[in-house]
Amino acid sequence: MEYGILGLLVFIADIYAIFNIFSSRVSVGAKLLWTLLVLILPVVGFIIWFIAGPRGSAAKV
Repeated sequence: MEYGILGLLVFIADIYAIFNIFSSRVSVGAKLLWTLLVLILPVVGFIIWFIAGPRGSAAKV
């Protein structure tokens, strides 16, 4: 049961990351690479995206 909940949380986090990747202002190539990273390495990819990934349209510094 614990693994099912953990898997669901990882799935939700990855969907959130992919949504934010596609709503960012980076190039299509960068969006594709970030999406592949999150899909191929769900946990590590999400952590890398969270730290260094493209930000959404509202979070430009």
